[in-house]
Amino acid sequence: MALFLASLRFQWRLAPRSPGTLQVWATAPLFTAVFLSIAEHAHRTDLTSFSVVAPTLMGQWALALGIAGEIITDERGQGTLEAVIATPCRLSVVVVGRICAVSLLGITAMAEAWLVAGLGFGRWIAVPHPVVLAVALLANAAAMAGTASILSSLFVLMPSARIVQNTLNYPLYLLSGVLVPLSTLPAWLRPLGRLVFLSWSADLFRAALDGAAVSRPVARISVVALLGLSGYLVGALLLARVLRRVRRLGTLTHT
Repeated sequence: MALFLASLRFQWRLAPRSPGTLQVWATAPLFTAVFLSIAEHAHRTDLTSFSVVAPTLMGQWALALGIAGEIITDERGQGTLEAVIATPCRLSVVVVGRICAVSLLGITAMAEAWLVAGLGFGRWIAVPHPVVLAVALLANAAAMAGTASILSSLFVLMPSARIVQNTLNYPLYLLSGVLVPLSTLPAWLRPLGRLVFLSWSADLFRAALDGAAVSRPVARISVVALLGLSGYLVGALLLARVLRRVRRLGTLTHT
């Protein structure tokens, strides 16, 4: 736990000055304005919550995926990756702690989206279930960190993480129902979407912003947490195997 908290604090100090964080803060209002404009033009004011939830999850995932690759890429570029891996600390815990920091910071994208909806479009969205929303945001941030850590092992093997980062964003948004409801996807894709924690998080966020009672909130938040935990366990296992491989082959720095 001490290692996790130290990693979280370290990344928390770095993140506000990171180009990736600044990019998310700059693009979240723009995405919100685009989605709200489409909803207004289609006379679908019922989709206002979608226009706030989507930029939030998109920003959080972009930050999580970005730092998952940058941790490895930056250490390799500075020539310190070998020293980090040689320490007795578990690299998987360091990775998750640092990703969790930016995932929590990404929650600010929801505040930006909420302000754009209210100030720019006169759509002040009420939060009738603040406790559910708060717990769902925390569970989602943890699941972000756990899931993104799976990719760290791939980034160890690759000279650059940028290609993977650019490839995985938007397909995942569509598959998980972040941009559009899962019900609009082909029937054969919907079960796959339910395997992605983002689909559960998106539904929870939208339900928390709806006036109706949230059905089975504890069970749904538990699913998000379990999917995130599963991601961390898979990521830790893969990272351990990859590190054993690169140590044996001597290809940690040059793959």
